[in-house]
Amino acid sequence: MPAASQQAPDARVIIIDNHGNSQRGKPHHVPRKLAAFALCLLLPLSMSAPQIPNLNTLRRGGGRGRLRGRGGAGTGTSSDHGAAAKDRVVQGTDNDASVSRLSAVELGYLDDPFARALTASGPGTRRFPIINRGTYVRTTAIDNLVNRFLEPDGQPPRKKQIISLGAGSDTRVFRLLSSRPSLELVYHELDFAVNTAAKIKAIRSTPLLQKTLRVEKPEDLSISAEGDALHTPFYHIHPIDLRSLTKPAASSDSPAEAPSPLPGVDTTLPTLLISECCLVYLSPTEAADVVTYFTRTLFSPSSSAAPAPPTPTTPTQTSPSPATPPISTAPPTTSTVPLSLILYEPIRPDDPFGKTMVSNLAARGIHLQTLHRYATLGAQRQRLREQGFDSGQGAADVDFIWERWISEQEKERVAGLEMLDEVEEWKLLARHYCVAWGWRDGDARRGEYDGVFNAWRDVEAQEGD
Repeated sequence: MPAASQQAPDARVIIIDNHGNSQRGKPHHVPRKLAAFALCLLLPLSMSAPQIPNLNTLRRGGGRGRLRGRGGAGTGTSSDHGAAAKDRVVQGTDNDASVSRLSAVELGYLDDPFARALTASGPGTRRFPIINRGTYVRTTAIDNLVNRFLEPDGQPPRKKQIISLGAGSDTRVFRLLSSRPSLELVYHELDFAVNTAAKIKAIRSTPLLQKTLRVEKPEDLSISAEGDALHTPFYHIHPIDLRSLTKPAASSDSPAEAPSPLPGVDTTLPTLLISECCLVYLSPTEAADVVTYFTRTLFSPSSSAAPAPPTPTTPTQTSPSPATPPISTAPPTTSTVPLSLILYEPIRPDDPFGKTMVSNLAARGIHLQTLHRYATLGAQRQRLREQGFDSGQGAADVDFIWERWISEQEKERVAGLEMLDEVEEWKLLARHYCVAWGWRDGDARRGEYDGVFNAWRDVEAQEGD
């Protein structure tokens, strides 16, 4: 999403009636409760529903709310107000995504001590078994790819970087830092200001989150006066509209003089981009432009440079000094930095189930703009190739991942947590979400780039569409 997040086969995507059709076109009775699974499965699992804006309705600039620029007032055309009404429908899904994650944690599907801290308080959190399993598979699949990127077998430890698009209330950075104290990692989260401010507020009010960040000196932490940007030497939260990355800076006549929109990004480090149901809310052109910004502008195939200098922020009581992301003095080099992308998105909108799904979402003002452009596993693989990840690509739907990536012992453990009666419905749902991944290798002349994605080559991908 333009800012995205939680973890389950996207809970925002499936609202169906009691008389849908099976993929074979035969009548298929779907329990009424499955209709409630739609919004839960489509929400990025790392952020709550109200934190998932429809980017197509946003004004440029990433503002205080989903429908305003940074300094925007509540004025606008009638079309703006119509867009606002549609966005309120999405926002009305409230905490579905983060609550789904918390449900899976509390029932034992996942181990995540940070889920509670980043989930808004409210009524009961327990979800249906089909949602809990989806959250489990989604999280486990992406964690598997992330772990293989961070610590490939047989490779020496090296510093890496992760950039999470539309991160929302995602807990991954905290899970990584707590489980691997010696991990050399720079982690960036991009989202709208309204979402980043909420996360920073949670961090400031939760000792567990603060402790996990391991900020030892006051000067190592900076929070903007608005409370929507945070910088430490290895963790950065950026309040930004993703689409603005592809727009020329308005504050300077010279691109060279324009401040970096992403202070602290180190373009010399092997980097992983993560988009969990984020880019799907952009138009196909906008989504491609965002990815191209990273593959051809920020991480140009022909050159890399030191980390972008930070844009100073006004210190707060929590941050007694200006933001100071680490700045390298190393000269620019000419090489191709290893770069990769993980996508989690809905697929197959054109079969009977998919059509029902899309129709029900549209009735609620939710439009998945890239869904038909990248409707199959093959289209997702081709997308990755065309957008610069030409060293390798893979894709698999959630049903395939459950069957082939999860060990029999682990499947038995998960199955024992609670009874899953809706086996046929689960498979139907799981076949309409996928994880896709692609990468480009680094310059062979740079020894430190050797083998960064070797462990991804062994991941079992699904053939066909």
